[in-house]
Amino acid sequence: MSVKILAIETSCDETSAAVVADGVKVLSNIISSQVDVHRKFGGVVPEVASRKHLELINHVIKEALDQAGLVFGNLDAVAVTHGPGLVGALLVGVAAAKAVAFALDIPLIAVNHLEGHIYANFLVRPDLPFPLICLVVSGGHTDLVLVLHHGDYRLLGSTRDDAAGEAFDKVARVLELGYPGGPAIERLAREGNEEAIDFPRAYLDGLDFSFSGLKTAVLQYLHRCRQRGEEVNPADVAASFQKAVVDVLVDKTMEAARNYNCPTIILAGGVAANGRLRAALASRARQEGLEVFYPPPVFCTDNAAMIGCAAYYKYLRGDLASLTLNAMPGLPLPSS
Repeated sequence: MSVKILAIETSCDETSAAVVADGVKVLSNIISSQVDVHRKFGGVVPEVASRKHLELINHVIKEALDQAGLVFGNLDAVAVTHGPGLVGALLVGVAAAKAVAFALDIPLIAVNHLEGHIYANFLVRPDLPFPLICLVVSGGHTDLVLVLHHGDYRLLGSTRDDAAGEAFDKVARVLELGYPGGPAIERLAREGNEEAIDFPRAYLDGLDFSFSGLKTAVLQYLHRCRQRGEEVNPADVAASFQKAVVDVLVDKTMEAARNYNCPTIILAGGVAANGRLRAALASRARQEGLEVFYPPPVFCTDNAAMIGCAAYYKYLRGDLASLTLNAMPGLPLPSS
């Protein structure tokens, strides 16, 4: 008999609910994005995001159940992202999940948002071999994680300042490309020469990342050009910036795979949808005899299906939460 889990994700600006059976069968995955709401502000406004989640959460849950052809009584458990993320946004999802769990007297499963991103890969490839290296790269996170087994992780490196996705958004803003910045930079970069500008790469000791200096270098380049009256080619800036980010991400990921003797690499997070990153990592991996996997774009950005997948393996381990569960905006990835 299959295990059907209702999953809820509200960590940032997507209100999402999904029904996932046995961790792999996505019966529904409803995502209501707030991009249009936040675009006029140039980024996510936490208070606005929280209020939109309140407006949408019940409708999104109902649509997820309807699309799955189920009613509340068919559910075996309810899962929710409880961190990291925007505290107000997280609280909406946590409160909704606790209400469902209490009303139906079914298990409540708390899922770390980063763990959810990792498990987006298991949604489409449940037989991924352990151990593996996961590069989690998004607007708020840039992390290298050694995944030893289900629920068994070791954080190898993370960003010391700006995450890669955050740097994309900030550079897109100064290039007046709008929000969200990642897809806009990638589109414009296709028209540019990625060798045109030699932006710096920060190679810190170990497996940590830093993108603040690169962001500043782009700003300084644009400022110098404007001071001198020199013409700026935005496509060349976008392509050269993107290459600088991708080079560091790929080099650090390959270093981690070598250091920990992992033949398999997976990508996760919103920036994992970037085609330039996917192609570069796949090319380097082939050269070194490694395999690379990544989810389809719909599972790279924030979604509840990935939360449902991660929750299934917690359900099997009996790793359940109590109704005292609270939002934890700075929640770290559980690390052994």
